[in-house]
Amino acid sequence: MPTIAVLEGDETGQELLEEALRVLDPEVTGLEVSFDRYDLSLQNRRATENDVVFEAAAAIREHGLGLKAATVTPEGVDDVGSPNRILREEIGGRVIVRTGRRIPGVIPHGGVHAPISVVRMAVGDAYGAKEWREGEGPDEAAFRTERIERRICRGVAEFAFQLAERSGAKVFGGPKYTVSPVYEGMLKEEMDASAERHPGVPYEPQLIDATFALLVATAGDPLVIPSLNRDGDILSDLVLPLFGSIAGAESLLVAFAEDDPAQVTAVMSEAAHGTAPALQGKNVANPLAMILAGAAVLGYAGDEAEPAARAIREASLEAIAEGIRTADLAGHAGTSEFTDEVIRRTKSKLEVWSTL
Repeated sequence: MPTIAVLEGDETGQELLEEALRVLDPEVTGLEVSFDRYDLSLQNRRATENDVVFEAAAAIREHGLGLKAATVTPEGVDDVGSPNRILREEIGGRVIVRTGRRIPGVIPHGGVHAPISVVRMAVGDAYGAKEWREGEGPDEAAFRTERIERRICRGVAEFAFQLAERSGAKVFGGPKYTVSPVYEGMLKEEMDASAERHPGVPYEPQLIDATFALLVATAGDPLVIPSLNRDGDILSDLVLPLFGSIAGAESLLVAFAEDDPAQVTAVMSEAAHGTAPALQGKNVANPLAMILAGAAVLGYAGDEAEPAARAIREASLEAIAEGIRTADLAGHAGTSEFTDEVIRRTKSKLEVWSTL
């Protein structure tokens, strides 16, 4: 019986988490899934001095599955900081995957139609780099020492090719390996090696600047883009809005075995949006991304959970296609009304599939 560590959050983020949990209820999915809950609200993180974050990370390592609500990160340097950073380090997350997809009725920008997934390093590169300055006045110079590891490069590349293999996508893009053959070239080397291990996956390496340029003129092919940490961070901020809304995008943090990137040891899923405090308590926020995040983590709960994960994804997008939409998608449905419709459709699909 799978157990999902549920990481509660702040403001509208918590409200949308509760909607996703309604969809994951065993009475809806038919799965004996249990929830191990942790309060990661800003108030409780301060009260426990982040101990609750470490407890939640330990639970994700134990269960292998985590679903997180959006949380507030305070700005003060002496405050509790970002829970995502602690979770990433404690879980051993090596890859962050963000997928943009077209939402029915929402007009995308450029030529994008099929899903685009950005698979980026979750550690190293420009983030956590050592920085310092020397000299004074006009002669003052700033320096930075960045670091990436072959193990992480291999994990990013291999996960990207496996994802492309499962989804029928093309592995596209890459780092600026011509300018930086030693540093950025390490990721390109691992991409090439993964391409040899997965000869059936279409592979079109591009420099990162060409990747940005070609994305806005893509012909609509499904793409998986492996990237360095900062490149991927920036790419995600471009790719998700290309679909006209980030409401259909979830984010995955993935940990895998040190000696085998193909062996996933833990997954934490969340929506790509924030806490939206202006929408709190109004029953108008769109729960789609959080529901899809729940379906995504369910997809890693074993083969028996995959039909339920698929049913939730299809039910969510079909509801929107048939006009059940929240205000951000030019509709009139409330948060709970949309979730009710997803639940109804998910149950119906699973009942029909069980008879076939």
